[in-house]
Amino acid sequence: MTVMRVATFAQSGQMIADALRVQSRMAELQIQEAAGVKSESFAGYGADAQHVVNLQVGVTRAQSYIDAATLAGGKVQVMYSAAGSIADIVTQLRSQLSAASTGSTTEATSAISSAQQMLQQVGSLLNTQYDGQYVFAGSKTSTPPVDLSSFASSAGSTTTADTSYYVGDDATTSVRVSADQSVAYGVNADNSAFEQVMRVLRYVANSSSLSSSQIATALDLASSALDATASVQERLGNAASAIENASARQSDYKSFASTLASDLTSVDVAAVTAELSTYQSQLTASYSAIGKIFSLNLASYLK
Repeated sequence: MTVMRVATFAQSGQMIADALRVQSRMAELQIQEAAGVKSESFAGYGADAQHVVNLQVGVTRAQSYIDAATLAGGKVQVMYSAAGSIADIVTQLRSQLSAASTGSTTEATSAISSAQQMLQQVGSLLNTQYDGQYVFAGSKTSTPPVDLSSFASSAGSTTTADTSYYVGDDATTSVRVSADQSVAYGVNADNSAFEQVMRVLRYVANSSSLSSSQIATALDLASSALDATASVQERLGNAASAIENASARQSDYKSFASTLASDLTSVDVAAVTAELSTYQSQLTASYSAIGKIFSLNLASYLK
């Protein structure tokens, strides 16, 4: 039986302790090599732990703003497109009214018939949905904002505003794009531009005939409605730009914060692998030396 000499006990104990420390460090490095991060818990980051937490919270918050901006941006694009289609319809109406202004009964009849169809088309456009929500309804996004069941059948007036077709509310939709910025982008179906469109279409659609004075009045209202609708589109375009710019800023911050967090938490796998190799060599040498010390005894020495 091999008996350790008392004189080598302290030395061998120190070597064993050193070997265990190397072995423990190797285990840490192996975990880092496999996971690609310095630690699997915040406690392992020491003084950097709070910085890592703050950066990760910032990244999550930035992504929430980006998601909200993306959804709102999609809504604005749909609203802009719908407003553009409404402008096209009004432009068509003006063309038909201009043709009817020559006194042609056929053209007048055609304008009346077209206005009836256009009124339904505009109603449908104002009931546009995006992501399951009615975009022109204010906050009542689950209910179609336009109901033409009674509105379309009455003659109405070219001078008196009438939003009786609207069943939404007065809420203005907005989106928070940062901690200190919100962008209002909502346009409701009772907006004055759309009301004028609905008013002129109903007036023409419910006319039994169109006199020159009626055509002139309708043309004036159609021109006003077209200008107002263009203003709505401009407003939506500005909102889209503001949302897009805010989203871009959040994306830049997210990328910056993610990089900083990664710098604090990630490891250089190649460097870790090289360090592991060095420790492996040290550990092999330590165990070899320990083995030799344990094998030393007086009998071995005297041989």
